[in-house]
Amino acid sequence: MLLLIGVALVLVAVLLLYAGMYDLSVAARNGPSEIEHKAIDILNTVLLVMMTMEIVYTVAITLESHTLNAEPFLLIGVIAGIRRMLVITATSTNIEAQPDQFHNLLLELGLLAITVVALAVAIWILRYSAKKYVKEENPIESE
Repeated sequence: MLLLIGVALVLVAVLLLYAGMYDLSVAARNGPSEIEHKAIDILNTVLLVMMTMEIVYTVAITLESHTLNAEPFLLIGVIAGIRRMLVITATSTNIEAQPDQFHNLLLELGLLAITVVALAVAIWILRYSAKKYVKEENPIESE
């Protein structure tokens, strides 16, 4: 079942990447103003491909080791948070005229920043604890 999920996710990632590259080629043919207009959508698509491939990697690790590793899910969360932050900052220039919506976007941006930092700290704790507290299978005795 996980293998089927992995294959479906790879197909989704390939189709998303194709769509992003197609949008980029169309924008490049139409000139710099079109690239500027489409840049947010293209960046959003590329980051979505990264998230999808990270999920595929997590599924592959789960299939191989028959254990669930938390770090890849935390990385997906970091990528998703940064993706949303980039979209908010890129589109916030259109909303500056409406103070209520702009205030809500700033609040969302702050919460996303806190979430990304918390996830990064969680990743660091996982890596630190793996080095510090997980014993090697064949420890070398010092004499």
